[in-house]
Amino acid sequence: MSFDVGGRLKEIRLAAGLSQRELAARSGVTHSLISLIEQNRNSPSVASLRKILDGIPMTMVNFFDEARAPRDKVFFEAPDLLDLTSRLHQVNGGESRGQMSFRQVGDAQAHNLQILHESYDPGADTGIAMLKHDSHEGGVVLAGELEVTVGDQIRVLKPGDAYLFDSRIPHRYRNIGTERCIVVSACTPPYL
Repeated sequence: MSFDVGGRLKEIRLAAGLSQRELAARSGVTHSLISLIEQNRNSPSVASLRKILDGIPMTMVNFFDEARAPRDKVFFEAPDLLDLTSRLHQVNGGESRGQMSFRQVGDAQAHNLQILHESYDPGADTGIAMLKHDSHEGGVVLAGELEVTVGDQIRVLKPGDAYLFDSRIPHRYRNIGTERCIVVSACTPPYL
């Protein structure tokens, strides 16, 4: 099933009573980027979409309009995980990049903790625009390799390696390997 990222962005922008220029100014991106996304001529990176949604403000869960898990649910089977990002087709300069998937365990807002099962195909990248948000996050690589950039530190992590940092420091994730990378991560308070 295809998700119309551009149509959804335009819908929520108009519902918020914002022009493209107003949303761009609030988000710290160009109005031309907003226009291209709304026309589905540009597919935003995770970092760009998150930055734009901060200008509304809206979480990615709400952007993708998914139902939340019941607060009292304790156990989750694989199909119960909430797909947050695999519907973003990653494009860089007209060429497809590897797909990525962030699947959330339960209702992150209710527990003030976001646990993600992350999957990065070779070439997947959260985007040149570094992520930055008011949280703390950590994760463990289960398979493949993941290049993690935090501020001016860059490290390629392999299975069993982990990271933990203050998310206010600009950061980025890229699969520079030849195999799919799988990570389990946590973030508090929830970011996506």
